[in-house]
Amino acid sequence: MAQDLVVNDRLVIPAADLQWRFSRASGPGGQGVNTTDSRVELVLNLEACSVLGPFRRARLCERLASRLVDGDLRIVVADERSQWQNRQKAMLRMAELLRDGLKPPPPSRKATRPTRGSQRRRVQAKKQRGEIKRQRRSRPSMDD
Repeated sequence: MAQDLVVNDRLVIPAADLQWRFSRASGPGGQGVNTTDSRVELVLNLEACSVLGPFRRARLCERLASRLVDGDLRIVVADERSQWQNRQKAMLRMAELLRDGLKPPPPSRKATRPTRGSQRRRVQAKKQRGEIKRQRRSRPSMDD
């Protein structure tokens, strides 16, 4: 029943590191919603995960800091009526979240100066806009 979480081709989280909790969902399901535990909560403790090295663990803790509660990464799914479908969605969301967290940071922006042509175009556009507004201001004289 327990299934390993495949994050990418080089990282697979064993099922033993994942914790599942089930409860009654408030979503779709009619009268059956009161009797079945279809809400799924998937929890991964980053500190206790056996396959994460110190570099990956540090990067995940840094990038996912806003989502961590006591070092645990939680995914809650109650979209579908069946627990099995919610479990599949939880696994997909957890894998996507870990993939995003492990991505290297984007390269830092290199500051550049605007080109002479772009400065000229900007000033020309401002002058043209000012001219339009100035023409609107002129009122017809009383002699007409």
